[in-house]
Amino acid sequence: MIFKRRDPKTWMRATAEMLWPRGGWARAFHYVKHRVRRLPDSPERIARGIWAGVFITFTPLFGFHFFFAVLIAKIMKGNILASLMATFVGNPLTFVFITLASLKTGHWMLGTELQEGELRALSRKFADAGSDLWHNFISIFTPEKMDWSGLAIFSRDVFYPYLMGGIVAGTFFATIAYYMAVPVLRAYQKRRRGLIKQKFEALKAKTAAKAEEKKLAAKEKKENANG
Repeated sequence: MIFKRRDPKTWMRATAEMLWPRGGWARAFHYVKHRVRRLPDSPERIARGIWAGVFITFTPLFGFHFFFAVLIAKIMKGNILASLMATFVGNPLTFVFITLASLKTGHWMLGTELQEGELRALSRKFADAGSDLWHNFISIFTPEKMDWSGLAIFSRDVFYPYLMGGIVAGTFFATIAYYMAVPVLRAYQKRRRGLIKQKFEALKAKTAAKAEEKKLAAKEKKENANG
């Protein structure tokens, strides 16, 4: 196949690059920033897409961030590609900050308190919830009894406060991202249009100069022939 990779990725390599991209996160960030700025759309539509992508990264809807980013972007009439790229905000380097912001805000809203060591217990609670879902699914076809205890603890201690806090924290940071993105995108697009216009004028002048040279050469040739 024409576009087939010469060195197909193994699942281990693909997983590793999700956690640490080739060239590091700084290079990946600059690549995404460059791609977002060059999107062929108005600054406001691109910024609305960014809003959707940043907002959804603060929610505990892991595995569905792309889907909901696109859905929100469509509702807001924002740029779809910008919303997908903006989910890059949620990465291993920012996960702790995003989780803390969402959980602390959620517990504050619910009048509860984030327990010490809660972050360290997150992976275990996620695992327990996933184990319950799998066990209960298998129980449909076997004599095993359903057990919702792990899922109940996860919902009470993690998912619900994370979701509530994520909506507030996500709205706050997404709005900041929107108002920062609009003037930057507008300035970039204006500068880019100026550069394209300069290149066009330079090409136009070059073409005119060549045409004039040909005209003079033809005139000189004609004069020499008559002489």
